[in-house]
Parts: sequence; C-alpha cells; structure tokens
Amino acid sequence: MPDILPPSSDIVFKMLFGSPRNSDILTAFLQAALPLPDDDYSEITLLNPFSENDYPNEKASILDIQAKTASGKLLNIEIQIKNHAAMRERIVYYLAKMLTGQMSKANPYTQLKPAICILITDFVLVTENRAYHNRYRLQDSLTRSEFTDLVEINTLELPKLPNEPDGSRIWAWLEFLKTDSKEYMEMLAEKNPDVKKAVVRLAKLSADEKAQMLHEARQKAEWDAYAYREDARRLGLAEGRAEGRAEGREEGREEGRAEGLTEGLAEGNKEARLSIARNMAKMGLSTEIIANATG
Repeated sequence: MPDILPPSSDIVFKMLFGSPRNSDILTAFLQAALPLPDDDYSEITLLNPFSENDYPNEKASILDIQAKTASGKLLNIEIQIKNHAAMRERIVYYLAKMLTGQMSKANPYTQLKPAICILITDFVLVTENRAYHNRYRLQDSLTRSEFTDLVEINTLELPKLPNEPDGSRIWAWLEFLKTDSKEYMEMLAEKNPDVKKAVVRLAKLSADEKAQMLHEARQKAEWDAYAYREDARRLGLAEGRAEGRAEGREEGREEGRAEGLTEGLAEGNKEARLSIARNMAKMGLSTEIIANATG
C-alpha cells in the first residue's frame, strides 16, 4: 500500500469527507467552494453518511456525498476520475431528482429548497474556457438576470489548476485532492489549517486496515469492470467484423464488390456496438457501464 491513500479515489474521498466524524472538514471544504451565507454553514447535515457497508463493487460506480445546509439547501458532492458518456446530462438528472424528491402534499412548490451540485473531475470537462471552477445557474444569456436560484452546478477540474496559488480559498483543497505525495500534502498543511486537519485524518485513515481493504476493493472493481468492457469490446468487434464481411460480400454480389464492402463494414460497426452491449449485459454489468463502453 502507498504511504497515504489517494484522496482523489472516490471511495477514499467519501470516507474522508462523508464521515460524520469529519463534518468539520466537509464544512471547511464547502466554505471554500461555495459562496453561501455564513448561516448556512452553522450546521451541515450528512444525508448519506459513509458506512463500511458501502462496500464497492463493479456496479457501485458513484460514491457521492449528499448533505443539507442549515437553511435546507441540498448539496451533492462527488469526485470523478474518468469521464463518462453523458456526464453533463447525468448531473442535470440528479439535480432534477433532488428537486422533485422534495415534493409532497405538505411541501408545495413554494417550499422547494435549492439543489446544488459540486462535481470534481480529474479530467477536463468544460472545454469552453480555461477556468477550473465554473458555476452554472439559470439566467438570461443576454442580460445575465437570474431566473431562479433553485439549481446550481459547480465544476472543479483538477487538470486546469494553476501550479501556484491564485488567491482563491479552494486552490489548496484541490491541490490536496490532486496529489498523492504525503510530503506535498504536509507542505500544503503548513499554510492552511483546514487542509491540515484533512491531511492528519487522511494519514489516520491510510493506517486503517479496513480503509485500505475498501480502497483496494474499489480499485479491483474498477479494473475488473475495465477488463469486462475490453473483453466485451474485443468479442463484439470480432463478431461485428464477421457479420460486416458477410453482409458486405452478399451486397457486393448484388451491387458491386466495392460498394458492398463499404456498406458492410459500416453495418459491421453498428453490429459491433450491439454485440458489445449484449455481451456486457450477459456479464451483469450496469446500464451505466454498458452505455459508457458502447455510447
């Protein structure tokens, strides 16, 4: 095992920030990431606190943290190492569920609380600009007037982080999440008391045998899922090429060999994706993993 567990691992991130005993660390991180009124941070309640029963497997692809502020704002915090198909659409869908989940006869529209997402990525998600922190809300594209504050998406992209401090409160936190160097973490801790708390508790977590096992199991689940996808992809491609060649030959006899082979190969590509999806479904993989592998 490494000297210290990587905080960018989603299971380690949840163990560190999603545990009730570390609520002060989560609060400090949120204060650096979200410009909410101070009263909101007087009490942060975890809605899905970390439990050792959250044992990761190939279907547990998302380990988010759900919390509520003192005024009732709903927060969803997650870290993603690899990009997935329809990432933006998925985030919007989760926000919609956070809103509709509040609805009841006793809780009409006027009682809805804002739903806020914080998505940390170890890849570039927003290609439209170079900012590492983007904050999206519903507003007019011309006047910039806000329609409502009920939905908000914050993206924090680690690859875009500048090498030197830029004066923001979130920079040190993202540097902490980005590195796997214990020495560099300790250097960050010397300059930021809140990050220091996180470094100290991560060190304790790294020495815990159960935490190590959970991290290793999560890694194994990710490797296994990748291997399944690759096996299914190779099998699907082989089947698709065979079907494509067969159809190409048949159409080639009818309409000409060159034209038939071209169309057959195009059809083979389609069949390849279908074969991949079928094989992954037979392996018991989740719909999300199948979509990621086949588009």
